[in-house]
Amino acid sequence: MGNHWQYNTRNTLKGADNCNAFFKMQQFQDKSFPIKIPLEFANLIDKNNPDDPLLKQVISINTQHQDAFSASPLADESNSPVAGLIHKYPNRVLLIASRVCAIHCQYCFRQNFNYNEHDAVSNWAEIEDYIRQHTEIDEVILSGGDPLSLSDEKLQSLIDKIEVILHIKTLRIHSRSAVVTPSRLTPDFIKMLNKTTLNMVMVLHINHANELSNEFAIAIRKLSNISLLNQSVLLKGVNDSVPVLSKLSLGLFDLGILPYYLHLLDKVNGAEHFLVSDEDSVKLHKELSKKLSGYLVPRLVRDENLAFKTLVT
Repeated sequence: MGNHWQYNTRNTLKGADNCNAFFKMQQFQDKSFPIKIPLEFANLIDKNNPDDPLLKQVISINTQHQDAFSASPLADESNSPVAGLIHKYPNRVLLIASRVCAIHCQYCFRQNFNYNEHDAVSNWAEIEDYIRQHTEIDEVILSGGDPLSLSDEKLQSLIDKIEVILHIKTLRIHSRSAVVTPSRLTPDFIKMLNKTTLNMVMVLHINHANELSNEFAIAIRKLSNISLLNQSVLLKGVNDSVPVLSKLSLGLFDLGILPYYLHLLDKVNGAEHFLVSDEDSVKLHKELSKKLSGYLVPRLVRDENLAFKTLVT
């Protein structure tokens, strides 16, 4: 069925009542950030384990507010010279390709982002002018939301427009949807990425080896001539141990994906319970470095809204 992935993204678990019924529990609570869990992801969760690491990423709970946490920890809007475009790093820009994501992870740093005013598709004329005027830009990143929430036709149109800007050499796609709804990796989508004339990079967002379903593994191996990287968020109670992170790195590498970044938590309101201290994070990373080959150890970083990511050592 051609719209199989679109059906899957529409038919998701939403709201505390539906989630409590599906998982046979009463822990879900409706908060300001709506609950949204695709069934492809939900079916990977062990319903008999209240501490399932995938469940913990999507369950909404009461948290104790901490002063360091805020509604918009990265203040992306302050780095947006044109609606729908974020320009933090000199040689690259990030486009808000879509306001929609297949899943609402409770630690999402853009959960309060003003998507209504920042949409790359509807603001393309201004975005194109900005990119053409800044020839130091050689890479465009499609983010969101999640760019894979766009139809193949809209995504192809956006890629076509980027390809004709001569000083753009690399296209990067950031996606969480690829792993939580692997049905999105359709033959047509894979063909589209494989044929682009740009250097193609896909950065996946995968936090735990349990997310690496058979469906995802089959689909992701069909991407050729594309650099596949992964960025994880270090989350307390989810992946803050050497065995878990080691298994993830090895599982990613088996699929041709290199571990790239291990992000410290962006301190967004409601995610306080996920915070791992700097001291524990550094210790964990050092132990991981002893266990794995260097190319399998993601860089431990913090985003401090600077012109570069901060390596944490």
